[in-house]
Amino acid sequence: MAEPGLGLSGGGDDEEEEPGPGDKEEAAPARKKRRLAAGERYVPPPRKLSTGVSFGAAHFAETSYYFEGGLRKVRPYYFDFRTYCKGRWVGRSLLDVFSTEFRAQPLAYYRAAARAGRLRLNEEPVRDLDVVLKNNDFLRNTVHRHEPPVTAQPIQILVEDDEVVVVDKPSSLPVHPCGRFRHNTVIFILGKEHDLKELHTIHRLDRMTSGVLMFAKTVAVSKRIDEQVRERQLEKEYVCRVMGEFPEHEVVCEEPILVVSYKVGVCRVDPKGKFCKTIFQRLSYNGKTSVVKCLPRTGRTHQIRVHLQYLGHPIVNDPIYNMEAWGPDRGKGGKIDKTDEELLKALVEEHRSKQSLDILGILEEDLSSGAENKVCGNSSDCKKSAQADPVNENSCPAEDAKDPEKDIKDPKRSDIAACPLNSDTNLETLEKNKELDSCENQDRQTGEKSSEEKDPLCVECKMTRRDPSPKELVMYLHALRYKGAQFEYCSKMPEWAMEDWEE
Repeated sequence: MAEPGLGLSGGGDDEEEEPGPGDKEEAAPARKKRRLAAGERYVPPPRKLSTGVSFGAAHFAETSYYFEGGLRKVRPYYFDFRTYCKGRWVGRSLLDVFSTEFRAQPLAYYRAAARAGRLRLNEEPVRDLDVVLKNNDFLRNTVHRHEPPVTAQPIQILVEDDEVVVVDKPSSLPVHPCGRFRHNTVIFILGKEHDLKELHTIHRLDRMTSGVLMFAKTVAVSKRIDEQVRERQLEKEYVCRVMGEFPEHEVVCEEPILVVSYKVGVCRVDPKGKFCKTIFQRLSYNGKTSVVKCLPRTGRTHQIRVHLQYLGHPIVNDPIYNMEAWGPDRGKGGKIDKTDEELLKALVEEHRSKQSLDILGILEEDLSSGAENKVCGNSSDCKKSAQADPVNENSCPAEDAKDPEKDIKDPKRSDIAACPLNSDTNLETLEKNKELDSCENQDRQTGEKSSEEKDPLCVECKMTRRDPSPKELVMYLHALRYKGAQFEYCSKMPEWAMEDWEE
């Protein structure tokens, strides 16, 4: 699932974002200021932005990393969610909007946030939540942000030249900001630790998928490779470890795939879905599990994972498609015997019982706050996702919820929201977008634990969460090779794909 923002739109489909550091404002012709009626509130016109990459030094300096128990963690930090007013909010009070659409926090929280100066309307502190919203109102909310931990495995740079940067992405890292992830993303780590700052995303991998990931250094290179992707000239080869004895002969699966929920990031085979084609070839079998080469000819959401589930050989540790929630056959042959809503609720409940809701991009508060229906509904909240690279990635909330190999990024990127600004649930997650195990952090230099300053309004600061183990953050699906007209990039075979590997 990109970073959820406040989710406002100024009444139309196109939303404008406030410039971040490095963005340039276009000169606009001076407008005559209309004479306001007595007591009428002035709303400045929206700013126009030029295109460009927006993540820079100021963004990377927001916080720092520390490493603990095989995990890369982010120190909690203050962050502004910013957005324009949704059309349907016009004429309603801010209090009404909070109370009816964004109930994850009690009204007492929003009142306290206003008193603390954390809510700003058109850059002026909100003194009264009864203020009536107008078209083009710009809202800013400052939150104390916590990010989920990811694996401490370093990002290996496979190739860097004047045109591209190619890396071997570890499992558990989103490609770019999305959901609750910002600093714990490939884009931010490359910028902060490798000084690679103006990268354009060519394709992307699911958060839990590891392997070859390409970035272009210029718009021209990005467009050139993008054209190859559009023309399906890009050859992709994946490797995975699946349950059972996969057939020795080549298997071709062309079952159409339908998105069940963009919010949770779940798909299934369905005649109403999009055309897909994947070619599978077994590489080895150890008596329990098989290593399989996968050649996706299309790039649909979770295509490889869904097709393997349909064939009755789900990926060994797939946290979505190899779960009991799918029924005794775990979705083999498309047999589920549940409605989409029942399936989603069963998946949520299974992860809830294992204390692993974060794998789905969901927190316990999401469920206890009455947001369960929104979580489990067939949501298109994240369908229009933001792009990355200074683009808003869609991983809303799991970066997995889109066509993983095929999403082409637009170099127009702003740092405001990584999930679509038209999402009804964005504001709902303002203070819940966090997941680190509390505010205790480890000092990088001394190695001693030090208690980070607690934020009095932060719900997350009052909680202690179970950290995932490094093993839980690995899924046995790896992008092994990407080949285009003038390039071919490969990574090493992962350890779990070796013929003699044992669990």
